[in-house]
Amino acid sequence: MKKSKTVAALLCLFFGMLGVHRFYLGHTNIGIIQLVLTIVGVFTLLFLIGIFLLWGNAIWIFVEFILILIGKTKDSKGNSLS
Repeated sequence: MKKSKTVAALLCLFFGMLGVHRFYLGHTNIGIIQLVLTIVGVFTLLFLIGIFLLWGNAIWIFVEFILILIGKTKDSKGNSLS
């Protein structure tokens, strides 16, 4: 089943820091990494380490959002998004 570019873009925009768009596309490992980075970033904000994790993750998500919009992202089976 083809995945929707619109759904992927909306998931990335609203839930990107949790990696939800990656889970939707079937890239579970990357989704877990993004989720863990966000959780660790939130819990380490007190030590000022978390801000760098969260900013780095936010930049990563922004780049992925742009890549989804221009059609450069594929699902886990290598299919283009419809």
